[in-house]
Amino acid sequence: MDGPQRIADAFANAKGRAALMPYLMGGFPTLGDSIRIGEAYVDGGADLVELGVPFSDPLADGPVIHAAGTEALRNGTTVAGVLTVCHAIAQRVPVVMMMYANLIFAKGPEAFARSLADAGASGLIVPDMPLEEGEEVLAACDAAGIALVPLVAPTTPDERLARIGARARGFVYTVSVTGTTGERTALSDAYGSVIARTKAHTDLPVALGFGIGAPEQASQAADAGADGVIIGSRLVRAAAEARDPAAAVRELVKGFSAALAKPAPS
Repeated sequence: MDGPQRIADAFANAKGRAALMPYLMGGFPTLGDSIRIGEAYVDGGADLVELGVPFSDPLADGPVIHAAGTEALRNGTTVAGVLTVCHAIAQRVPVVMMMYANLIFAKGPEAFARSLADAGASGLIVPDMPLEEGEEVLAACDAAGIALVPLVAPTTPDERLARIGARARGFVYTVSVTGTTGERTALSDAYGSVIARTKAHTDLPVALGFGIGAPEQASQAADAGADGVIIGSRLVRAAAEARDPAAAVRELVKGFSAALAKPAPS
């Protein structure tokens, strides 16, 4: 099954009101640990997994994810290593890779897209690749059956939202706030307007990310109309602090999954 269809099925068949998509830093704390963490995400109720590739200058990452990526690089994590993590997790749920553009262009978009497909990836997110520079990568991903997932922000103008929505694949990653990733304490008041603006410009699922660090916020995002909820820094922080990272994140993901649970039939 090709990536866009597998992603569409994951959203359509999500166990909760919105699909749950935890973020995983590949190679953190080690490659083996990251496979176990990814499997724990699925055991806890994840519908998809976003898998990050560590990079030396991660412009979109807040301090928690940046620190995890730095440690992964220090431990010798490579793109090829992260693709082995992808292959393991993709046996169970769709995996959407998140990486920076230099890593793609260093190998060449066509070869890189093929390597993603060979590893079982379903999608790709490139946070530092502008719309205007993405045509070659989009064509390569389409040819390889990989969904090139765009990001939009609260500051994205409507005209640009329309252009992004027209060439989006898989889903649209909607950033809940300006700035980098990281947990926030109060954001839910803005969820509805951000989601509604994106939905006005695409027929694909809309997933909300950045700053969602508590089950209550995930529930509020679903109530505001999000088709998917992406949880990152909270889980990466738990993995960094726990003696048993997989067990710690499994319990956290279970909590997020419960918060998104569909109401029982009356």
